[in-house]
Amino acid sequence: MQDPFHRPVFSPAVYYRDPLAALAWLERAFGFARSLYITDREGRFGHAEMRCGSGVLMIGGEWAQHTASPAGLDGKNTQSVHVLLEQDLDAHCTHARAAGAIIVQEPTDQFWGDRNYRARDPEGHDWTFCRVVRRVTREGAERDSGLRIEGWWPHT
Repeated sequence: MQDPFHRPVFSPAVYYRDPLAALAWLERAFGFARSLYITDREGRFGHAEMRCGSGVLMIGGEWAQHTASPAGLDGKNTQSVHVLLEQDLDAHCTHARAAGAIIVQEPTDQFWGDRNYRARDPEGHDWTFCRVVRRVTREGAERDSGLRIEGWWPHT
């Protein structure tokens, strides 16, 4: 059966101590848009989803012992969310910084053809934002990086 919700194959889930504050911050800082918001009968947060382009991000609270925000783990992350942007990456970084994101890595051109920056949100989640700025072949990336690369992206 075809998925009536048109979800992508992968949808990361990120857990927050305060998911309501996280939703508002992710909208303000990164420009994500709420697409789903679920509460229980008493109006308490249950689950939310946000969109950025064709991607979906699930937002949850610390609802079980195996779910935790980096804020509850001394800032440790077990994953990072990577977001491919179509708009101006440097302007996105400036906007995120103004909204309170900690910029861990300033916008930088990469040998594989992307320009990216890394940011940390108020609860300590790491985010990487990138934009394709030039087409690079695998051979060119190997030459420029000194690395041996197997496989390559289909966009070249």
